[in-house]
This record gives sequence, structure tokens and C-alpha cells, in this order.
Amino acid sequence: MPQPIPAQLGASFSTAAALLAGVTPSRLRGRDLERPFHGVRAVRAGDAPRGPERLLLHRVGQYAVRMTEHEFFTHVAAAVIWGLPLPVRMLVGRPLDVGVFAPRRNAAGPRTNGHSVKPGHAHVVRHPTLGVRVTTPASTWAMLAGDLQLYDLVAVADAAVRAPIHESDARALTTVEQLQAALAAGRRVGIARLRAALPLVCDRSASRPETWLRLLLIDAGLPPTSVNHEVIVNGRWLARVDLALPDLRIAIEYEGEHHLTDSEQWHRDIARTERLIEAGWRVIRVTKRDVFEEPGPMIDRVRRAILSAQR
Repeated sequence: MPQPIPAQLGASFSTAAALLAGVTPSRLRGRDLERPFHGVRAVRAGDAPRGPERLLLHRVGQYAVRMTEHEFFTHVAAAVIWGLPLPVRMLVGRPLDVGVFAPRRNAAGPRTNGHSVKPGHAHVVRHPTLGVRVTTPASTWAMLAGDLQLYDLVAVADAAVRAPIHESDARALTTVEQLQAALAAGRRVGIARLRAALPLVCDRSASRPETWLRLLLIDAGLPPTSVNHEVIVNGRWLARVDLALPDLRIAIEYEGEHHLTDSEQWHRDIARTERLIEAGWRVIRVTKRDVFEEPGPMIDRVRRAILSAQR
């Protein structure tokens, strides 16, 4: 039976802290301990966290026990810490992004991407709940410009400036003005995309697919839509729709996969659609495939609905 690890060390701990707590070097080589990073041990858990975001956050917690006062999380790691949406392909198997301010250098390891950041190119804060040092949401957005295409760069910004819609919603993480300041901080990889993205940012977009849908319609030359539009008829609230052309009474709704697996959500969706149709609205339902794989037919549907409504 191996010697118990002192409870005060927690599930993840630095080897330095363990030695100070009286854990022997031979115990730190025990098979019941993982070695997620150099100088870190973690008690083996039964099940790994599910989902790439949760797994990355788990690794953030493991690395945090060995961080120096000069280090901070940045790029993809920072985006996940702030809950900003990224394509899954960027999360799977991604080493942790860890930065320092130049002239210090952060040596990359097999499970970390080291970044030496120019002073002034980023601002760093301590995360209010996780307690780790991390680039601000605005700085994180600017630093992702080298990795993201335009639509996803807008989606990250939309999420960062999202205004509360419900009373229970959290406050916006940042402001458009702070995004502008991050853009103006200096030349960086992807700065042309940042300049193109900023005018497209919307503080009412509720998800990455909604942002993509909105931008697809803009690029198709269709009229601008009202985002998360409240439909009120004769003083009666009917629905909040993802995108709307109110003058034409057209609603465009993105149907995420959870709409199909959550029976209560599915019931609410049906009732909302019926209310809108009874009030003379046309509802166009859009899926993941319509947005991310084959947008052409969906755009044609919206265009035909607009032409029909204008007759």
C-alpha cells in the first residue's frame, strides 16, 4: 500500500511542494501518480474529463501548481479559460499556451507552447474564479488572429462583448473599445483579419453558429438582420428569434443538436414556431450542416423568402 499523499497538496501538486510536505522522491515515482508536466504530479483519477474544453481546463489546473510569477496563460488556453468559442480542431491535442513578457523566454515543452510576448501587446489579469494569471479577453482575441479565420475571429469577439439578455446572464467580458485598444497595441500576426473583424462584431450574438450564420447572410449580400430579436405583436411577447428581418416578418433560427436531444427544449421550439406562424411570420430553420458544410442552399432559402415577402 503506497504512502498516502498529504491532503493539503490536492489532486495536482508540484514536486517541490510535495518534497517540502515530506513526500519522498521514491513516492513521487509511484504508478498511482501521473506526470502531466515537468515538476508536476497528479493523483490518477478514474475518468478523464469529457470534452476538449474540460480536458484543457483540467490541464490548466495541473500546470498552475508549477507556474512562476512571470508566467500566464494565453492564446487557446486563455480563450478556454474565459469560455470563448473555438473550433474543436484547435482544442484536441493542443499543448497549453503559456506566455511570459519579453525579454524573458518561456521554453516550450512536449505539452506546452511557450510564447515570449512583447510588453504592451497584451494585458494580464488574475482570473476571478480560477485564480490563474491569464491574458485579458481583449488581448486573447488579438492574439488568436494568427490562428483563426475571419468568421471565428468575429465569433470570439461576439462572445467577449456579449451583452446580458436574461437577468441571470453574466456581464460582458470586455468592450468593443477594449478590443479596439488591443488591435491598436502594435503589429502582430493576423492584424489585417483583426481590422476586418472589428466592424462586424455584435454584442447580441449568443453563439458561434449564430455568428457564422449572420456573417454568411451578410457576405451573400442579403439585408442586415436583427440579432436575438424580440417579436412582440399587439403588445404580446411571442418569441426571441436568433436572426430576424422584422419588416418582412422572417425569422431565421439555428437548431443546435441539443434542440433534438432535450425533449423540453424541443417542445418549446415547436410552441414558439407555431406562435410565430400564427402571427404571420415565416420561420426558416437552419442546422449545423447548413452553416458549416453547405451554406448555399440555406442562403437560397432565405433569399427566396425575402423575395416572396417583398411581393
